[in-house]
Amino acid sequence: MDKSLTGVERTFQTDEIIVSKTDTTGRIVYANDVFIDISGYTTDEVLGQPHSMIRHPDMPRAVFKLLWDRIAQGHEVFAYVVNRCKNGDHYWVLAHVTPNFDDACKIVGYHSCRRTPKRQAVETIRGLYAQLRQVENQNERKAGLEKSTAMLNEAVRSLGFSSYDRFVLSLGR
Repeated sequence: MDKSLTGVERTFQTDEIIVSKTDTTGRIVYANDVFIDISGYTTDEVLGQPHSMIRHPDMPRAVFKLLWDRIAQGHEVFAYVVNRCKNGDHYWVLAHVTPNFDDACKIVGYHSCRRTPKRQAVETIRGLYAQLRQVENQNERKAGLEKSTAMLNEAVRSLGFSSYDRFVLSLGR
């Protein structure tokens, strides 16, 4: 385990929603109080920083590639994500990420709302993500990403889903 990780999972209430907004480069321009409370950072510490500052090392790069590819094309994405808190704790979310458009339909940023996930969904996702991370770690960076992306797509197809989003939504929240 990464030395900066505590192994302690934080949770938040089912009626709470973590909200953040970023610019097109992924820098945080807004974070609500729930985001601040669970992450352990202050507003001043997160504003202007890359959203990846809360990225947990157990998150497969393939999932983030899928997420960024989809939102950059103007689509919404649903994903299960594990995030790292400032002190090394972690928390799981069901994220809904959408692009923000200006009047000319140009993407000007991204908006993410995160809710508490079902425990069974987290357990299902945790196993898949561990397999993806293993592939990523056993290969050179670019090859690892390509192989884990192919593995993610095949896993989703083999379960009978046309997309990662449909698979995620099938797990419920």
